Amino acid sequence: MIIMIAAVATNNALGKNNELVWHLPNDFKRFKELTSYHHIIMGRKTFESFPKPLPNRTHIVITRQKNYNPEGCIVVDSLEKAIALCPENEDSYIIGGGEIYNLGMTYTDIIEITRVHHEFDADTFFPVINDEDWLLVESEPNFKDDKHLYDYTYETYIRR
Repeated sequence: MIIMIAAVATNNALGKNNELVWHLPNDFKRFKELTSYHHIIMGRKTFESFPKPLPNRTHIVITRQKNYNPEGCIVVDSLEKAIALCPENEDSYIIGGGEIYNLGMTYTDIIEITRVHHEFDADTFFPVINDEDWLLVESEPNFKDDKHLYDYTYETYIRR
């Protein structure tokens, strides 16, 4: 199954200047739990936003740049090629960025969203989740605390 996973603000903001504009430790923990030991698909800029490859995951990086070959990663030039490299009977995750999320909506079976209940100034946005195409099947609210500046909700959508 192809699963799209993202942390998304109320105004669909993803980030600015290739960085997240919030810090939610529980969301990082959830991301790690869901994606570990799976294939993760991302654009080059998303990959380059990490200090190093994420442990216990197979990284597939999409780029148009020739001779781009970061150590420990599979590099392809299209989302279709990335998906073709994922095991058919296992979950694989599309993890960003904005352009890859837009392209990935067609191929995605499930969307895992952490909805950050705040609007942010951003330059990258998540595509609109159309209620005609997607059904919200799970919603788990979480509230701000000493480690989380914003309320947030884990949302799971399945394709109708």
